Amino acid sequence: MPDPTPRIKVCGTTSVHDAVLSAQAGADALGFIFAPISKRLVSPGVARAAGLSVGPAVARVGVFLDQGLDEVLRTAEAARVSAAQLHGPLSEAFVRAVADFYPVLRVLRPADLDTEGKLWQDVAGVTLMLDAPQPGGGLPLDWEELRETFPPGAWLAGGLGPWNVAEAIRVLRPAAVDAVSHLESRPGVKDSAKVAAFVAAIRTPSI
Repeated sequence: MPDPTPRIKVCGTTSVHDAVLSAQAGADALGFIFAPISKRLVSPGVARAAGLSVGPAVARVGVFLDQGLDEVLRTAEAARVSAAQLHGPLSEAFVRAVADFYPVLRVLRPADLDTEGKLWQDVAGVTLMLDAPQPGGGLPLDWEELRETFPPGAWLAGGLGPWNVAEAIRVLRPAAVDAVSHLESRPGVKDSAKVAAFVAAIRTPSI
């Protein structure tokens, strides 16, 4: 029987220190945000160094929002990421063009599921992630409302923290979970105790 425990992505990594901290806690993937509007913006050079510090077993995901194809591909190459996470209104051709070079996490809001959800359901190299309308804002989705429509094999983000991630997993059974704001001491700086508690809440069976 497959392991039902979802993979763990710690996003908003901005330093080698925090990359190592998250990897040692048990994260399967790190997110590096390259969207200029983000409080957690990181340079490709720092992201590359942070990724190299944790080794190839930990996935390194570049996060992009409203950036052109050339910029996405140049930044991803410079940062040595292993996947690209794409936010915002994007054409099918754009997503497929990125997927020619990197595995893609296509991020949708619940309102997008009717129009775009089925489009990527069975496309090789593209995995869906469901996130809140304001990514990184710390507000969770209504998991019960999504119980019937959550795409099989999708990743889940949006307001997840040590105190609620187990319930989100119980309701939606995501393939992976992604957290940012509730794992920080301040924007862009990870809190080791919160990261450890988040991983433990996912990997420690409830009694």
